[in-house]
Amino acid sequence: MNATAAVRMPRLSTLLRLGRISNIPTVWTNVLAGSLIAGGDRNPGRIALIMLAMTAFYVGGMYLNDFFDREIDARDRPGRPIHAGEIRAGTVSSIGFGLLAIGIALMIPFGLAAMIWGALLAGVIVLYDVWHKGNALSPLVMGLCRALVYVGTGVALAGGTSHAIVLGAVALASHVAGITYAAKQESLDRVGNLWPLVLLAVPLLAAVPVLFSGWVVIAAFVLLLAADALAIRLLAKRPGRGSVPLAVSGLIAAICLVDALAIALAGGGAALVALCALGYPLTRLFQKSIPGT
Repeated sequence: MNATAAVRMPRLSTLLRLGRISNIPTVWTNVLAGSLIAGGDRNPGRIALIMLAMTAFYVGGMYLNDFFDREIDARDRPGRPIHAGEIRAGTVSSIGFGLLAIGIALMIPFGLAAMIWGALLAGVIVLYDVWHKGNALSPLVMGLCRALVYVGTGVALAGGTSHAIVLGAVALASHVAGITYAAKQESLDRVGNLWPLVLLAVPLLAAVPVLFSGWVVIAAFVLLLAADALAIRLLAKRPGRGSVPLAVSGLIAAICLVDALAIALAGGGAALVALCALGYPLTRLFQKSIPGT
């Protein structure tokens, strides 16, 4: 079956799968971390609105990823919804671009600068989706997408960027770039060179100078280190079929732990660090029902 035979009304499971909804907690913890690091307005309603905007950007980007990859997926991943006839390619495209537009619109209440950063994020998302196949720099572009969540949140709540936001964004981008490198090999269920995974260490290295400033920082550091080590072991050993997708899903969930460490370093306190850290098991739980990749 191909996309021309797609049903008119896709199932809810198809829509959730296309949006990789299981990974949404990682977007929410990105916003929590960005809002704390920015040190600006912490009004819960405004933070929730940014979470909604960033969720729209993320899900829209995932839809467009499947849309632009539909021909390659027909060869390498024929079970993806478009090729399997579960939804029309045009529908996927419309939903994807529509969600990006919604994300930009939701940034308008925070001012012109925030809206512009939202539009920039949408543009980088589209750039990645269009250009990532066969592009050696695509992991860096994906990392930039996540970095812009921190920056966009900071601009929306604090009116601008800061050294702390930029440092946090670089650390987050490095972790996500490492994930993306591994994910590029997922359809082959193998990883070539492991050295690019050193990017995963950047958030940990950033914490080393102040590692012993408190038990909360140490706890967040150990949690992220353990999650990364577990995933890297799977990538290196590959004990069974599906090890690479499993490791990639784990690293995606570990984005929540990157955020937990960022909050700990910013002095956010045990409660907020624990809230972000809980995003890791929550994401892993969701991934059991809806694949994260």
